[in-house]
Amino acid sequence: MASRFPWASLPDEELLELRLKDLKVTVEGTWLELCLRALHGELEAKGLRIRPHAWISNEWFSPDTTPGIAIPFYLAHPRLMRLERKMIIDVEGGTVPDCMRILRHEAGHVIQHSYQLNRRRRWQQLFGRSSTRYPDFYRPNPASKNYVQHLRLWYAQSHPDEDFAETFAVWLRPRSDWRKRYEGWPAFKKLEYVDELMQEIATERPVLTHRHRIDPLSKLTQTLAEHYAQKQALYAMPTTTIYDRDLRRIFSDEPRHRHWPAASTFIRHHRARIRRMVAKWTGEYQLTLDSVLDEMIARCRELKLRAVGNQRELIINFTVLLTAKTVHSLYSPSRREWFAL
Repeated sequence: MASRFPWASLPDEELLELRLKDLKVTVEGTWLELCLRALHGELEAKGLRIRPHAWISNEWFSPDTTPGIAIPFYLAHPRLMRLERKMIIDVEGGTVPDCMRILRHEAGHVIQHSYQLNRRRRWQQLFGRSSTRYPDFYRPNPASKNYVQHLRLWYAQSHPDEDFAETFAVWLRPRSDWRKRYEGWPAFKKLEYVDELMQEIATERPVLTHRHRIDPLSKLTQTLAEHYAQKQALYAMPTTTIYDRDLRRIFSDEPRHRHWPAASTFIRHHRARIRRMVAKWTGEYQLTLDSVLDEMIARCRELKLRAVGNQRELIINFTVLLTAKTVHSLYSPSRREWFAL
């Protein structure tokens, strides 16, 4: 592997100077090939004729011109996954369950485009119009039962196409037990429709049959450094809230507590644990949470706050604060939507 990819032994600084096209990684011969084969097996088990092809690009996506799926380059090599984790914290699709979850979603797009399902009146009644402009942001309702829950950040609520892809993914997943899981939900009608529709199109010939690759890695001249600078900017959460009052509720700025540990040090010490916990329960990405934590640490330092009291209680209180701010941001009109599959 090392001889095939000389860049695998490079330090991060030198690796980031390479262009994406210089990586020359492929789906073939990697664990991604096994995931794709498993996806094909799931589709076959449902009686569907489509077998999406896949190629390496800079992100996850499924174009409307070919029945295929683009997979991000970092998943094709362990060294690139380590770099992704360092630069973005999350490695989206980095485990077999996560990769399959996204592949099922992308397969939904493939099915939609291949059979032009969005032109059907019933499809439009249930999901909306595919021609609807993708929003710059969306405000999800975590309590809504009008949509299935599959990918993080309640992604089905972002656009009609994503609503269908998410519904399809839930329907496709083996042993998903969707009839029981979504019984009584308005989203159940969408799942029943998908179930009926897939049986209908099983014998039909798809419109899209020509296999080609959109934005393949071999054509991308952007450097890894440029790629990650752009990606990190998309993950950043705009500063719209003043944290001072909330931070003072947890930490102390009284002179008599000056011998207690600095609150900034306390947060830095526990940030990874807190970040993972909040990401798990809110669906937010860890890199976005990290930017908020950086701001809070800076404010604690400027306000000279001290971590006074029981450490366990401080961790709980601060975790609750970060969770509340994260949930609030999901409803904020200034929220930027960057998770576009």
